Amino acid sequence: MSYFRTALLLAVLTGFFLAIGYLLGGRSGLLIAFLFALGMNFFAYWNSDKMVLRMSNAHEVGPQEAPELFSIIQELTTRAGLPMPRVYIIDEDQPNAFATGRNPDHAAVCVTSGLVRRVSQEELAGVLAHELGHVKHRDTLTMTITATVAGAISMIANLGLFFGNSRENPLGPIGILLVSILAPIAALLVQMGISRSR
Repeated sequence: MSYFRTALLLAVLTGFFLAIGYLLGGRSGLLIAFLFALGMNFFAYWNSDKMVLRMSNAHEVGPQEAPELFSIIQELTTRAGLPMPRVYIIDEDQPNAFATGRNPDHAAVCVTSGLVRRVSQEELAGVLAHELGHVKHRDTLTMTITATVAGAISMIANLGLFFGNSRENPLGPIGILLVSILAPIAALLVQMGISRSR
C-alpha cells in the first residue's frame, strides 16, 4: 500500500507540474514543463547523491579515519544483506544523519561529527539502521525526485510572474499571481505526503 500511495502522489506531483506549465504558457508551456520535468528527473536520478553531499560539505571517511563508525555500518549492512555504502562525515555540532543514493549499490550514509560525539554506540547503531532502512527500500531516490519536482514547481510558478503574459496563457494576470502563490504550497503538501508515506 505504501508503494502504491507513493507512486500515486508522485504522479499527482508530476501532473501538477505539467498543469502549471499549461496554465502559465498554454500548450507550449505544457511541452516546456514536460521536457523540463524529464530532464530534471534524469539529472536527479544520476547526480542527486553527489549534489546533496557537496551541499552538506561532507567528506568521505574510511576505516582508518572513523573505525568505530565504519565498523557499525559494516556490521549493519552485513546483517541487512546490503552492499557497503560510502561513509561520510560533516563537521557540524548539530546531531544529524541521512542516507542518499539512487539504489543500494550507489548509496552513501552521512553523519555529523556532533551525532558521533553525543550518542552511545547503541544509539548510533539505531540511527544508522534507520538510515540503511531508507537505502534498502529506495526511499532516498523517491524523496530526491520528489524534492526536485517540488522545487521545480516553485521555480516555474515564480517564473510565471515574469513570463506568464503570453497569448497562450488562459489565466490572465490575477490567475498567474494565484498560481505563483498557491502552486509552491500545494507542491510542499504533496511532498510532505510522500515523505510521510515513506
